[in-house]
Amino acid sequence: MNHRFLVSMAAFLVCSTSLFAQGERKDKTAVTYEEIYDEPYSVNKLFVGIQPLYGELFVANVNAGFGAEAAYYLRDKADFRVHFRKTYSERFFDFSRDLASHQASNDNDINVFNYFEFGGTYHVKDFEESSKTKMFLYKKSYKGDKWAARVPLSADVPCKVRKIYGIRLGAIIWDSSTDLNRALDAQDLTFADLKPEDGGEIIPDQEMGLKGKMQDVRLFTNINAAGLYVGGSMAWIKNVAVNFDKFEEGIDDLIFTAYADILYSPMITMDDIFYTTKNSTTGAKTEASHRYDIGAVKTKSFGFRLGIDGRFNRQLSWAYGAEVGYRPAIEGRTFYALLKIAFPVFGTNLDYKVESFGK
Repeated sequence: MNHRFLVSMAAFLVCSTSLFAQGERKDKTAVTYEEIYDEPYSVNKLFVGIQPLYGELFVANVNAGFGAEAAYYLRDKADFRVHFRKTYSERFFDFSRDLASHQASNDNDINVFNYFEFGGTYHVKDFEESSKTKMFLYKKSYKGDKWAARVPLSADVPCKVRKIYGIRLGAIIWDSSTDLNRALDAQDLTFADLKPEDGGEIIPDQEMGLKGKMQDVRLFTNINAAGLYVGGSMAWIKNVAVNFDKFEEGIDDLIFTAYADILYSPMITMDDIFYTTKNSTTGAKTEASHRYDIGAVKTKSFGFRLGIDGRFNRQLSWAYGAEVGYRPAIEGRTFYALLKIAFPVFGTNLDYKVESFGK
């Protein structure tokens, strides 16, 4: 046992020594550079991006898909954003709808997840101050395995940073399917709380399936919401490039925004349930559908979110974003976490004029 321990310690020391040796750089001398530009106010006015991927862990309906977004900066006064997303398909990536297609006992048509958001940020304070940015030092000779075998050096470069304190206001519209059984459980309700509107019987807990076996009744409905968000944000904008004497050019042109919003949706509606009693022997429908009022299911109109958003001041680049919070929806089913990636993102300053001179 002691021999094994000693061998393990020796192997660990050898690996550690090699790692430290790798980290010892002989070219850790001071670097000189020439500033190419440092203009945080000279950023593109319009960014349009395609989102090939987003994923959302929404308690009411886990979903993933694609989308598109656009951002427009009106000088140092305000900026505006538009965003849309939906699931890749009506099945699989729309978790609740996929479950409904296989398990739903009711007769409702089930919606596909859709999300729209548009709004703006008023720049309460838009100013510039001195800062530093960390740039990694890279040489063309570092390509391939040579770069992987080196610990990258970095240098702190003085630069200007533009900071924006903003007030946000916008609108959100979305619709989705959702598992009503889980919503009822979250609020300690039962099928008996779904009141029949046309003389139907109370929905049973179990019914005969088409395969000749008793199965639990699973109900799915649609939820539609429209509302507002209001909040605050802080943005950092750097737009600096330098030319190092012994290394490749360094660039930092990130536009990064952190925000917090209060969400309010005065309009949250859910479809009533349409259910047909099944034959206790064959599982076949025995009569026309009955309508059941789901007014007993409570909704929550207020919520909040925290989020970040990042993009780069280039003609062609990529962007990212993330959010976490509680979305106004069915009470007890409001938590969500979102991650989205945009590529490609096209940026332009919308300035296509050139000077002209007479001959």
